[in-house]
Amino acid sequence: MKRREILSVIVSGIVLAIVSLWIGQQAYSWLPPQAAAESLLIDDLFSFLVTLGAFIFLGVTGAIIYSIIFNRAGKYDTSDGPAIEGNITLEVVWTAIPFVLVIWIGVYSYQIYDQMSILGPMEHHHMSMGMKSAIAEPILETSQTAETPERIEVTAKQWAWVFNYPEKNISSTELHLPVNQRAYLSLKSEDVIHGFYIPAFRVKQDVIPGETIDFEFTPILEGKYRLRNSQYSGTYFAAMQTDVVVESAEEYNQWLKEASNRKPSPAYNQAASEYITKSDKAIKSNWATIKPAQPPVVNYHS
Repeated sequence: MKRREILSVIVSGIVLAIVSLWIGQQAYSWLPPQAAAESLLIDDLFSFLVTLGAFIFLGVTGAIIYSIIFNRAGKYDTSDGPAIEGNITLEVVWTAIPFVLVIWIGVYSYQIYDQMSILGPMEHHHMSMGMKSAIAEPILETSQTAETPERIEVTAKQWAWVFNYPEKNISSTELHLPVNQRAYLSLKSEDVIHGFYIPAFRVKQDVIPGETIDFEFTPILEGKYRLRNSQYSGTYFAAMQTDVVVESAEEYNQWLKEASNRKPSPAYNQAASEYITKSDKAIKSNWATIKPAQPPVVNYHS
């Protein structure tokens, strides 16, 4: 290659890298607010992948467009191109670079996964057999004077979430958490596999029948967020949603006090309500339909 062509390739590569980095930074704005410490890790990984993808996409697309514009055959040129048998150096390079990138992405992704301590079904199965579990260190340290939050019992069923605060003898269909304190949850399912997923926290954990799954994360931004069921658990799984309220320690303690003074009562349940409405109007058939669990009886519901 001529010196001018080499310089053009270098300059193009630098411009391409700058543009790709800019696109990667924009990726942060494509996601919900960063409401948990884990979201910072996930968003950094996502930005990295977007940057890498943008570099490859723009590079390949740019090379194709350049070839179409500047290396087109003449209108009446029907001759064959130059006889090129191969280039060992080029083949080694375009094999080695993707290999290194895949290893890099895999190692980086595993490090994030390991720090978040999200366990899969096989790991939980091993834990139930007495095998040791690797629990990640808290991403944010809580104050030395702050009390360790109690472990909240989370029950998933078709199709409702129920949260029990055993130390305060409180049950709720809305999850309340203090900001900047490690949240400790015990996840259980009464029937099928459900998915505990809070997009703003970037955390998701499968809830497996017959297993009690310890799950941790750290909320860092006050506000109201949505908990969704990420697994298809039956007809009304999309209605299995509720609010997650992250609030200051003072507001959290006030909520605990208020909820403890309420008498338990049946909470509104969208799945049960839709099932009753549909059953009254539906044409009778021989198809079996799963009946939603009874609306949960709790101290607090929104």
